[in-house]
Amino acid sequence: MINVIRAELAKLRRPSLSLSTVVAVTFVTGLVTSLLFLLVDSPEGNGERGTRISREVLELSTGISISFSNSAGLLGIVALCIFAAQTAQEYTYGTLRNLLVRQPSRMKILIGKLISMKMFAVVMVTISAILALLLSYVFAGVMDISTAAWSTNEARAAVLRGFVNVLIATIGFGIFGMILGLLFRSPISAISIGVIWNLIIEGLLSVFVTDLGRYFPGQLLTVVADGGTDEISYQYALFTSYGFLTIGLLLVAVLFKKRDVAN
Repeated sequence: MINVIRAELAKLRRPSLSLSTVVAVTFVTGLVTSLLFLLVDSPEGNGERGTRISREVLELSTGISISFSNSAGLLGIVALCIFAAQTAQEYTYGTLRNLLVRQPSRMKILIGKLISMKMFAVVMVTISAILALLLSYVFAGVMDISTAAWSTNEARAAVLRGFVNVLIATIGFGIFGMILGLLFRSPISAISIGVIWNLIIEGLLSVFVTDLGRYFPGQLLTVVADGGTDEISYQYALFTSYGFLTIGLLLVAVLFKKRDVAN
């Protein structure tokens, strides 16, 4: 198992993947944070789906973590793409057969992949958190937003809660990508279907059909990242989303164990 994790981490540390991931995380976090603060006085809204987050809210002790929490949806899409690609490309490139020569147990390979990619997700979220905090102070100064409450114990607790919630949500999106990668065995198919489902299908259906978002894993993971909403509790979103993901992961694990190693 340890050797599998080391092998997967070596692949994830490749500059072509690690550097592109840093760029993507930086872009997503920077975009969300800049829009949140620069559009704080805009009547069009400065939050997700046009919601209005006022100066007074940003000046609260929880204001320092808002931009980071709002980045969770797009950060999850990045994780989804990475998990899906790293899982499905073993079939595309035919490298799964070589892995099975060194480690015949398919379940050990699958679990090792999952653990290594979770570790990669921790690094992603940590980078995003640090960047979001730094940019929040920068843009707060630009927009003349008081940061006095951001240095309190309540603010530090809010940052810690936000980090844990965003990490849980990001790993959840990643597991969803891994499920798609094992199901379709093609990086392009898994990524395109995952992105379309989360950004378009779930989003549109949740807007036009009341309460349907309570049954979509992507929407529920976003609620987890936010720490719960008035409509959906944190506990419901956490257990329901990960319940769906656990069932899906178990099903594709059976396929992974039974199907031929070639695509």
